[in-house]
Amino acid sequence: MVLVKRPGRNGSASNILLFFLLYLSLVRFITTELTRGYFLEHNEAKYTERRERVYTCLRIPKELEKLMTFGFFLCLDAFLYVFTLLPLRVILALLRLLTLPCCGLSGSRLLQPAQVCDVLKGFIMVLCYSMMSYVDYSMMYHLIRGQSVIKLYIIYNMLEVADRLFSSFGQDILDALYWTATEPKEKKRAHIGVIPHFLMAVLYVFLHAILIMVQATTLNVAFNSHNKSLLTIMMSNNFVEIKGSVFKKFEKNNLFQMSNSDIKERFTNYILLLIVCLRNMEQFSWNPDHLWVLFPDVIMVIASEVAVDVVKHAFITKFNDISADVYGEYRASLAFDLVSSRQKNAYTDYSDSVSRRMGFIPLPLALLLIRVVTSSVKIQGSLSFMCVLLFYLGMITLKVLNSIILLGTSCVFVKEANMEEKLFNPPPSLHTPLLPVIISPTFSLLEPTTEKGGISPAADSSPPDNMAESSAPTFPKSDSDTFLTTPDEEDDGKIINANTGLEGDRTPKKDLLEIDRFTICGNRID
Repeated sequence: MVLVKRPGRNGSASNILLFFLLYLSLVRFITTELTRGYFLEHNEAKYTERRERVYTCLRIPKELEKLMTFGFFLCLDAFLYVFTLLPLRVILALLRLLTLPCCGLSGSRLLQPAQVCDVLKGFIMVLCYSMMSYVDYSMMYHLIRGQSVIKLYIIYNMLEVADRLFSSFGQDILDALYWTATEPKEKKRAHIGVIPHFLMAVLYVFLHAILIMVQATTLNVAFNSHNKSLLTIMMSNNFVEIKGSVFKKFEKNNLFQMSNSDIKERFTNYILLLIVCLRNMEQFSWNPDHLWVLFPDVIMVIASEVAVDVVKHAFITKFNDISADVYGEYRASLAFDLVSSRQKNAYTDYSDSVSRRMGFIPLPLALLLIRVVTSSVKIQGSLSFMCVLLFYLGMITLKVLNSIILLGTSCVFVKEANMEEKLFNPPPSLHTPLLPVIISPTFSLLEPTTEKGGISPAADSSPPDNMAESSAPTFPKSDSDTFLTTPDEEDDGKIINANTGLEGDRTPKKDLLEIDRFTICGNRID
């Protein structure tokens, strides 16, 4: 007989109690999860910062496009200058040379420095155009069209890199030529001569124009391909730029350089699209119906470029805690370059200032456009010449209107940024105050004034004596180069006191805006 031990009442009661407690714990946990609360105000600073980041990303497209639009018209003004005012200035300089024997020498110079630079630019354009006439665009088109898609994709990327390298070194070549031709004769000769510099400049402009022509031809092949695969690959290449930029550390100065590079790149792409449309319209006998065939592809290329720029700048400002208001400072800095170039004693031409700041050199691009237009449009008869004259007068009108509007807008930006007094500070190499002559639709004359309406003492104050005693050579630099200089947080207490001239523990690091030759790179310079 087997005896079975039955559980007692104490054991069953404890099991029931344990089950009930577990049930209550589970119910309490679920109830707590469903009803528990938290208070965001306990970390108010963190969530406020996150909200501001979202607002900054939403403001980036608007602020960026404002800067891009202003920069586009700056590049357009410098580009139209080559077609409109530069030929007239060259003619005036040559007339001065021809009339000097009759009028006698009135000074030590045959031509003013600005006139010498204009004549050199004119000769460079004429020589390069004569050299470009031997380049067969049709043969180049069919040569590129016979290559495979992958090979063309690699070629296009190589051309983009080469264009940046040419732009970074090209303005140095042109500046060296201008300074060699206008350098005072009493100084000791430390150069190889004007003719070698001139030949270097001609070779540079010709090679850069050929490079841009190959770019335009490759883009034309992409437009005319049947399956549009090459155009799609070239557009996807823009999105690779996001990967190479957004995960790098950027400061305000670095972002300014990259913004200038994006302005130059966008304007150049617009001119390349114009060249592609001209070549295609010529092949179809200027049939307007074919323009609507090209229109969707043109819009697609422009839309991809704008989208890439917006996404890139939005994430760069997010990762580096940069406010969207910084683009207003960038506009003010570009406006300052324009306004300062209109002063009586300006030390650079405005088109050269744009070239140094943005890496945009208009001579090769203008040369290529002239070559394409002259080969695509046939001029025959007096009526055709009359149309060309009217078109030239229209371009001059557009240039003048664009310059007036830009100057008035720039004066507004400079005034809003409180940079008016910097216009009246003489460059380091000068010992006399500048006499500004800046007329705009908005301000009759930009003058720094005091609160009572008088002229600010900064306008007529003489430089300190210790500056006059210094014999070290100094070079003029735009005040906008130091406008965006922002020291690091750990160096806030170690910067130079501008009022006393005393220096702290260490001198501030060099401003990246002074390295104008690297503006087209768009990457951080360590």
